[in-house]
Amino acid sequence: MPASRTSGTIRLSNVVSALSAALDLTEGQPMGHAIRSCVLGMRIAEEMRLSQQECSDLYYASLLKDSGCSSNSARMHQIMEGDDLQTKREVKFEDWTRPSVSGLRFLLRNVLPGKSLLRRLIKSAHLGVQQKRNNAAVIGARCERGAEIARKVGMTEAAAEAIRRLDEHWNGGGYPQGLKGEEIPLLARIMNVAQTLEVFATGRNIAEGVAVISERSGRWFDPEVVRAVRSLERDESLWQKVFSLEAREHVLQMEPGTAIPASEEQIDRLCHAFAEVIDAKSPYTYSHSLGVAAVAVDIAEGLSLAPETITMIRRAALLHDLGKLSVSNAILEKPGKLTEQEWEVMKTHPVYTRIILRMIAGFENLAFVAGAHHERLDGRGYPDGLTARQLPLTARIICVADVYQALTEKRPYRDGQPAEVVFGIMGKEAPSCLDGDCLDALKRKRAGSPADSEVRARAARA
Repeated sequence: MPASRTSGTIRLSNVVSALSAALDLTEGQPMGHAIRSCVLGMRIAEEMRLSQQECSDLYYASLLKDSGCSSNSARMHQIMEGDDLQTKREVKFEDWTRPSVSGLRFLLRNVLPGKSLLRRLIKSAHLGVQQKRNNAAVIGARCERGAEIARKVGMTEAAAEAIRRLDEHWNGGGYPQGLKGEEIPLLARIMNVAQTLEVFATGRNIAEGVAVISERSGRWFDPEVVRAVRSLERDESLWQKVFSLEAREHVLQMEPGTAIPASEEQIDRLCHAFAEVIDAKSPYTYSHSLGVAAVAVDIAEGLSLAPETITMIRRAALLHDLGKLSVSNAILEKPGKLTEQEWEVMKTHPVYTRIILRMIAGFENLAFVAGAHHERLDGRGYPDGLTARQLPLTARIICVADVYQALTEKRPYRDGQPAEVVFGIMGKEAPSCLDGDCLDALKRKRAGSPADSEVRARAARA
């Protein structure tokens, strides 16, 4: 499978809108949430007659609004001692600013699953006392990290600030800073309404979505933005676009101004930024994707591959675990053996990686390579049980790099291993499971190389 350059051949909106599906996963939402929120946000912007620059900032901020969500997954899991994805999904339907029977039921469903009712009640009471502090920590981490990612990929400061202020409320009761009224950027106010409307309209129905927005007017939401939403309730054309299977195509058509081609530099920045999003999901993977990319490049250079091929391999390595954003931290950080059901969930993550990356025109080869990182030459890998004949050299490189990096890293159930021990373990798997030439190239490249910590540092600077 030959590598190809992508500069100028695809739009920036094509890449960002596809990768937004991965952000939906880590927020516990079905893929397409950010896209549908963007459709709604852009229609609200039209109703409120925003300038073209404001619309452009809103467009990209809407697609990247959840880029900080993975950074609070571990904290959410720690606080609830349960499934962070389920918690994030269900909390969207709660008005957590007011005590309610519904809120108590939400806690009892999500706190300490499988434990006794008494323990869950005690834990829920404790969380009630700690609510403001926990909200500040969880939401603050998400907002600050999201703004940082937006800046890294080249978004404007207005777009980054909209993401940073996404969870502020009109009455000052939001987070992370308790901003009030027009202290909150207009774009953030629109995005907050649009994402809430999408959740209720998709999960319940349009009428309930508009009713919730209306009921929270003046508390959560800017009354002026709510008025714009009320005028759209019966806009059949809008809702057909929101619920259409081609919603992403509609979003691509809504891009304000002239379509921006994605440069090689922009694609690299996006791949690197999303690797950071992936790695932030768990403290046990804080540098995994960056490390796999560094190892994969070492192997590719050791095999004297063409520069274009090495670029593709590096990007595939950075994004190979994109689908892991769909896996709960209750599974990722489990100290013991996974149950059969948990293992089946874990095995879906390469599938999600491939699905998401295939959405990007020109990334078809990269999507295959990234999604094959758990395949093995003897056909005993997953998710497809591919064999040596079906795995090109580019995919074999990612497989070897992923195993090497994983074995050198600390996991909930074991410590990281030194390089010489890892090479001994991997040597027993080559050439039957892992490609021997790739492993030999890595050994040659890493002979006398710096310690693993320094290699990770180099990956972070790449």
